[in-house]
Amino acid sequence: MNLNVLVLPGDGIGTEVTREAVRVLRHVAAKWHHTLNIAEGLLGGIAIHKTGTPFPEETARLAAAADATLMGAVGLPEFDNAPPEKRPEKGLLGIRQALGVYANLRPVRAYASQLILRP
Repeated sequence: MNLNVLVLPGDGIGTEVTREAVRVLRHVAAKWHHTLNIAEGLLGGIAIHKTGTPFPEETARLAAAADATLMGAVGLPEFDNAPPEKRPEKGLLGIRQALGVYANLRPVRAYASQLILRP
């Protein structure tokens, strides 16, 4: 399987969490002989610092081309008093609109339980 994953580390702890999540993804992909193509984009406060906007066009393009997006937390205290269009959360709303989703989607697959009794 060939997977194209966009990683949006976000801000603050988001960068730490996504870094470890990517390590896990790489390990699982290697174990099962999948090809994992990772692209990284900007979203939130870091995007504001680097591009002036919380959801750059380049991130929108990368998200549209990806099979999946791994997103870290966005938001930094330094933006608490910023106008709405310059807040990190505006990037989250932007990517939701661009991808046609209304909420963070966390797909779940349920498996039938197997009761194992041991003497």
